[in-house]
Amino acid sequence: MKKVNILFLTVLGMSGLGLGINNAISKSDNVLPEQKNDAIMNAQTIHPSTEQKKSEHDRSYNFDASSALPSSSTFQQQPDNGKILGFDFYRDALNAKKPMQTFEETMKSDMAQRPEISKTQHKLLLSRYDLTPRFDPEVTMTRGKPLAVGPTAILKNKMSWQKLADMSPEEIRNNNLFPYPALPHPKQVTGGQVFPPMQISMFPRLERFDVEFDLPEAFLPEFPPAIFLQNRPELGDVSRGEVVSINNFYRLFKDILTPVQLTGLQMLLTPLPQEEFNPTDDRKSAQPSLGVTCFDCHVNGHTTGQFHLSPDMRPQERRVRLDTTSLRGVYSQQIHGSKRSLRSIEDFTEFEFRTAYFNGDPIHAMKKGFPMIDRIHVSHMAQFQNMLDFPPTQKLDNNGRLNHSKATEKEIRGENIFFGKGQCANCHQPPAFLDNQMHDLKLERFLNEPGDGPMKTFTLRGIKDSPPYLHDGRLLTLEDTVEFFNLVLQLKLTDEEKSDLVAYMKQL
Repeated sequence: MKKVNILFLTVLGMSGLGLGINNAISKSDNVLPEQKNDAIMNAQTIHPSTEQKKSEHDRSYNFDASSALPSSSTFQQQPDNGKILGFDFYRDALNAKKPMQTFEETMKSDMAQRPEISKTQHKLLLSRYDLTPRFDPEVTMTRGKPLAVGPTAILKNKMSWQKLADMSPEEIRNNNLFPYPALPHPKQVTGGQVFPPMQISMFPRLERFDVEFDLPEAFLPEFPPAIFLQNRPELGDVSRGEVVSINNFYRLFKDILTPVQLTGLQMLLTPLPQEEFNPTDDRKSAQPSLGVTCFDCHVNGHTTGQFHLSPDMRPQERRVRLDTTSLRGVYSQQIHGSKRSLRSIEDFTEFEFRTAYFNGDPIHAMKKGFPMIDRIHVSHMAQFQNMLDFPPTQKLDNNGRLNHSKATEKEIRGENIFFGKGQCANCHQPPAFLDNQMHDLKLERFLNEPGDGPMKTFTLRGIKDSPPYLHDGRLLTLEDTVEFFNLVLQLKLTDEEKSDLVAYMKQL
C-alpha cells in the first residue's frame, strides 16, 4: 500500500511538472496549440534576445546571391552572364530551363554555341595579352620544352611598367589600369574541367563538346612532364618520356615501387565518374565514359595547365577559375587545396573524388556513380603522392640557397632581391619555398572586382616547369609574375632588379 501511494504521488508530481511546462509553452507565441505537448518542437523554440540586433551590414545586399559581385566583369559576354538560372541546390540533369531536353538536343545546342564561346574568350585574351610566344635562348623546362618569356600583359593608355608601379592602388583601380584581373572560365555557367589539346589528342575521351581550352600551348607545361621520386633520386626522370596510365604503370614502376605504392598509383590511374565526364545524359563528352583519373588532371604527378572552377564557392558567377597545380613535393606541404586548407594529403585525396569531382555536390556524385574508396586505399594513394619529388636543381645547396661557385652574378643578385627588397621569402621560404600558410593579397585595392580572399602559398621549387602562374593562370610567364607582385606589394623594383629576380627563380 505504501509503494502504491509513493507511485501515485510521484505520478501526480510529474503531472504537476508537466502542467507547469505546458503552461510555459502555451505562453510562447512561437508554438501552435497542437504542438504544445511536442517536446521536439519545444526544444527548438527560439526565444529572441534583446541583445541580438541586425546592423546595416546584416541587411545589406552582400547576402543576396542575385546581387553578388562576379569574380570577373567579362561574364556579360558569356551565356546567361555566367549565372545558373533557376534552382541551383541540385541542378537538373536534363537542363533546368528545359526539363524534357534530351542529351542529343543538349549536345547539339552546346556544339552550336561553342564557336562563339571560344571566339569570345579568345577576344578577351587578345585584349589582355600578347600571345605571340618569345622563348628564353638558354633555359628550358626539365625535358627540353622552350620556356616562354614575358611580360605578356598589354598595358593600357601607352602606360609603362615603371609609371604604373608609381601609381597608388586607388589610381590604378579608378582608371581601370590593373593588367592582371581574374582570368575567367570560358563558360562560367557550366564550368568544369577543361583539358589542353595535346592531352586530348592522346586521350580523346577528355574532349568536351561545349567548350575548348583557351591558352596557347607555348604557355603551358611540357607534355609529358618528368617524374622524380624522392625514394629513388639517383634515377632522375623515371617517366621515360611516357604518360603514365593504367596501361603502362606496372611495366614502368614494378621494379621501383613497393606493392603498397603500386596499389596507390593504380588507384590514381583508375577512372572515376566526374561532373562532365561520366555515362549520364548530362555529361559533356560525346561518348559515355568511366570518368577521369586523378592523373588525368595531375599528369605524371604534375600538370599540363588544365583548369576548372573552385568547388567550394557559390553563387556560380562568384566561383574562381583554378589552374591544376603540381603534386611534386606534396610531402613538404601541410595544407592542400588552393582555398580549402585540407590538412593532410589523405583528406585531400578523399575530398577530391567524393565532392570536388562534382563541384562540391554530393547529390550529383551519388547519381553519377558515387565511388566508395576505403581509407586503406586512400592511404595507399597518398603514399604514392608523397613519393613525388621536385626536379633536381644544379645550383641550390641543401638549405635551398644558391651555391655561389655555380651561380652567375645575375642569379646571385636575384637571390638577394628574393630575400630582401622583393619580399618573396616572406612567404616562399626555402628549402621547399613555401610557408604552409594562406595569404590575402587584397586585389580589390586595384580592381573593380572582389578579391579572392586567402590563398595558400604555392611552392616555387621547379617553378619554370609550371606555367601559367597564380591560382587561375592569369600570369602567363615568370616575368608577368614579377610584374604582378611588384604592383601588388608596391616594391618599386627597377627593370634590372626584375630581370635578376626572374633569372634566380629559373634556378629553383
